[in-house]
Amino acid sequence: MLIESIKHGADILKSGGVIAFPTDTVYGLGADIFNDKAVERIYKIKKRSRNYPFPLLLNNMSQLNIVTDKIPETIYPLATTFWPGGLTVVLYKASTLPNYLSDRPTVAVRIPKHHIPLSLIQHIGNPIIGTSANISGMQNSLTADEVKEQLGNTIDYIIDGGSCPGGTESTIIDLSGMHPTIIRQGIIHQNEIEQVLDHFYKRRNE
Repeated sequence: MLIESIKHGADILKSGGVIAFPTDTVYGLGADIFNDKAVERIYKIKKRSRNYPFPLLLNNMSQLNIVTDKIPETIYPLATTFWPGGLTVVLYKASTLPNYLSDRPTVAVRIPKHHIPLSLIQHIGNPIIGTSANISGMQNSLTADEVKEQLGNTIDYIIDGGSCPGGTESTIIDLSGMHPTIIRQGIIHQNEIEQVLDHFYKRRNE
């Protein structure tokens, strides 16, 4: 059963393992963000440069306190409108976050819409790494079989949640500076974000 598969996947995450699971668009790789060996394994599995830190997946807004010491006011209207979903937000990194997650002063976070990563995060009690389950530069995996074909036995477990729909990647907005800045146009259009922020600023200044 899927419930048992999710629980088993969560147990592997807790023990420092690396698993694959379906997300809103493609299959992803996950690890406990506080396990340095597991995070290092994902870099090796994906053959990914450490110059590109992994985004972190949260379960809810309260977990922002785990990943950042500075929660900008602009995140609230954006989160209300676009989370859970396809918006990735760049924030100042919390002083308690280990440097192996990012050697930059910032970290990228998102609350996914898919119930499986949300359940995994809930089970382990803190955010997880959330990156596509493929070797860097190769095609994304839309099924558990495609994950296995590409990554083989380099990971510990695959939660088979059926086919993922694929589609456009998340939009990334940087909230760590003086003004919100879109740094990757994705599934959420710039006009939608600007409308939400314009409304927020108008109400704040009334």
